[in-house]
Amino acid sequence: MKFTTITAALCAAAIAVPAVAQETRQPSTGERILGSILNRVLGPEQTAEEETSTTVPAEDIVAAETAVETAAPTIDVILADTRRDGDRARDQYRNPAETLEFFRVGPQMTVLEYGPGGGWYTRVLAPYLAAEGTYVALNNDSDARTYNSAEAEQRAKSWTSRFKASVADMTGTSTDEVTAFEIDEIPEDAAGTVDRALIFRSMHGLWNNDEVDSTLGAMRTLLADDGMVGVVQHRAPSSASWSDVNPARGYMRQADVIAMFQLHGFELVGTSEVNANPRDPANWEGGVWTLPPVLRYGDENRAQYEAIGESDRMTLLFRKAS
Repeated sequence: MKFTTITAALCAAAIAVPAVAQETRQPSTGERILGSILNRVLGPEQTAEEETSTTVPAEDIVAAETAVETAAPTIDVILADTRRDGDRARDQYRNPAETLEFFRVGPQMTVLEYGPGGGWYTRVLAPYLAAEGTYVALNNDSDARTYNSAEAEQRAKSWTSRFKASVADMTGTSTDEVTAFEIDEIPEDAAGTVDRALIFRSMHGLWNNDEVDSTLGAMRTLLADDGMVGVVQHRAPSSASWSDVNPARGYMRQADVIAMFQLHGFELVGTSEVNANPRDPANWEGGVWTLPPVLRYGDENRAQYEAIGESDRMTLLFRKAS
């Protein structure tokens, strides 16, 4: 249900309880929510006038409460969901609320996540967008890879259906509310429909696999005219040598990532330090996977790596250049 529909339902069900009843009856949770929203939408004076002049049938109150319940939950509600109990320890490093705010992501948008992998951000985005927006997952072309076994190939090529079922299982979101396709199977009617495309910690993989051109080209096609791309990427120091920057280690220089997007028809909107970690020197022999959550070397120097936390990260926002 979109915001305009919800607003109409709320206004139609503006609650008024007779003066006598108000002395003995406490407002329901739905009524308190409606009153708060009406204060924001109509203003306190007009809300007060509505409350003293209109008595609404019980069925209209139920309808309005249902509208509130089916509206998009806030990001804070999503992050507090018990289904994220296993994910929440990483919030201090990934700062999902602040990151999505910087990317200007709203619950009514069509938002594409590239290479969702284990689904950490998927478990935030899919339920956040389910009520009013659209969640879209984009993955690489499974036909362009080589496989060690027929089982591995079958698993990769069934990603679309498996991923949708996985999202439904992880978040309670219906499979009908999740869109997923590989980069070589983008539906024609998807062009120009995406408000935000998000790339979390995957730019080094695109570079290593020579997939920057195809992926950023696909995103330009999918984005609406005012669409934007949000990027979070492990960051090497600006003075780092090539051996430190080598994407095989997971780190990239911020200036290189910006130049890469500019070469593919994007312009930089802004940068944020919300995901920065100055404790990370970003020059590990074992790459970014030396640090949590992977901890490549197991218990060796584990306390040191855990004290550092997850990697230092750039957070960038781009728009399609005209």
